[in-house]
Formats: sequence, C-alpha cells, structure tokens
Amino acid sequence: MSIKAYAAHGCGQALEPFAYEPPPLGPHDVDIAVTHCGICHSDVHMIDNDWKMSRYPLVPGHEVVGTVAATGSAVTHLKKGQRVGLGWQSGSCMECEWCIRGDETCCPKEEGTIVGRHGGFAGAVRADGRFAIPIPEGLSSETAAPLLCGGVTVYTPLKTNVQPASRVGVIGIGGLGHMAIRFAHAMGCEVTAFSTSPDKRAEAKTHGADNFVVSTDAEQLRRAAASMDVLISAVTVDLDWEAWLKVLRPRGTLALVGASPGNVSVPVNALIVGKKSIQGSAIGNRSTIREMLEFAARHGIGAQTEVVPMSEVNAAINKVRTNRARYRMVLKN
Repeated sequence: MSIKAYAAHGCGQALEPFAYEPPPLGPHDVDIAVTHCGICHSDVHMIDNDWKMSRYPLVPGHEVVGTVAATGSAVTHLKKGQRVGLGWQSGSCMECEWCIRGDETCCPKEEGTIVGRHGGFAGAVRADGRFAIPIPEGLSSETAAPLLCGGVTVYTPLKTNVQPASRVGVIGIGGLGHMAIRFAHAMGCEVTAFSTSPDKRAEAKTHGADNFVVSTDAEQLRRAAASMDVLISAVTVDLDWEAWLKVLRPRGTLALVGASPGNVSVPVNALIVGKKSIQGSAIGNRSTIREMLEFAARHGIGAQTEVVPMSEVNAAINKVRTNRARYRMVLKN
C-alpha cells in the first residue's frame, strides 16, 4: 500500500507531493485514513528543525482525525471504519514504570507521530492502535483535530491545578490560549485573558473570558497583582517571569505550555514567599486525551478553525508561521 502525502525534503523547505511504502502492519498497529489534520506550530518547528531532531523527507501532521482502515492482529478495541484521533504521541514501550502508571508521555522510549516517522499531512497514517483515541459523536472532525495536541496541552494543567472556584489567567490568546479559556470557563473558573493585543478583548469574551488585561499596560498588570490561582502561559516568546509570578495569589502555579525561547530565571524568594510554583506541562496521556474529548463533547468545546484542502498545505503553514491563523488551521482530504 503506497501512502500519498506532503513532505518537506529539507530544513525549512516547502512541502511537496510525496509517496512512501509503509512496513508490514504490526500486531498493535492501525492504519488511519486521514479526513482532517490540524496544523500545530510544532509542525513548523519540525519543518525548520528547530529542535534538532527532524529527519527528511518529513511528513508533518500530528492532530489527526480519520477512520480506521486496517488493524493489526492484536487490536481488539477498534473496528474498521471507526472514527479516531491521533495526537503528538503515537507509541511507547508500555512496560516501564511511567507507562504502568499511565504516564506514557514520560516513557524514555515514547514515539512522536512525526519524529522519525511520517505524520498526518497525508491520505493515511500508521500508529500504535493503543494511541488512537475514539472521537465522541458530539464533536465535529474539524474542531476536534486541534484538540488532540493543542487542546490536551492546555487541558492537562487545568485538570491538574484548578478547582471550580479557581481564578485562572491565560497569557496569550492564540491557538492554545483560546482553547484554554474555553476549557477553564467550562470548568466553572473565573477566567482572565492576558494579551498584548487590545483588539482581542471582544473575541476573548466570546471564548468565555470574564476579564481582559492588556499585558503591556503597566497599570493594568499592577492592578492584576495577587489575583490568579493559576496562570497558563500559552505564548512562545520570552517573558519577564518574575513579573508574572507577582500576578499569582499565594500557592499559585504558573504553568508553561508554550515553547518559549530562553530560560526561566526568577529569584528563589519569589517562589518561597507565597509558596508559588512554576510547572512545565506537555500534551497528556491517553486517559487524559479521552477524558478531554468527552468533556469537550459534553460542553460543546472545539477549536476555532479555518479549514482548507490538503492541497493548500503550504499556504496554510505560512499562515501559522506568520501568526495569521484565527485560530487553528485544519487540512481536509
């Protein structure tokens, strides 16, 4: 079976039509016929080899929704024709202490869907079937696709840190941030959107924000001091982290989900006084992805998307690369 796809043949290059022959289907493998695939900024990082782990030709795409086309001999929980989703992680050893604990994302042998293998900017993609998650009927494929990476990336620290009465701040109202607002609002939290763009106030309110702070306005940020229980940083720029710690209430948590450059440098006393913490968070395990999708279906949460044909992949990638997507680009076969 030849899989038709779009691949970058070198660092930073435009994607071109590409075809490859997958190896024989393994016992736990599934082939997914791709109907929709979101474009995550991580795809751009991989195309540009920003993380020094890309292999070319590279077929990006790790926010996949499609139907099961073939199953390995050991796959019993999925059926042909069933709609499933596949996110950043496509496999793990399933034997180490982390996998046994349900923390597959910490497995030293975890496999990324587009790391050393071909992803979902294609007609089909192959993965360990145990990482293919059924999509609830209440979610459309186009709005569900970005949830499989971007959505669970913001859902995981919310699930870990918030209570219904929590005051949650979201830094950056973009591809990640707008989903964080929607989830936090549905969890019953009081949500404050922090943005450098004053013109995003109305949109932030439609996503569920109760309050809006222009983060470049020193007086507005001063008034926000000691007001948040949890801050979700969804930006990919270096920030004054010490200043953001001042926005937290005692025992507050700053959760970093955006891959910001530089280092996080804060005075030790900024953490000790008030018992504050800084936390890194990446995607979510299989159980959390399943839970997140069910929660999203129950509350009518999806990403705000712009859907384009798979053949327009380069134009869509350019919108993501130049921060012109509102808010997630999704490719459709």
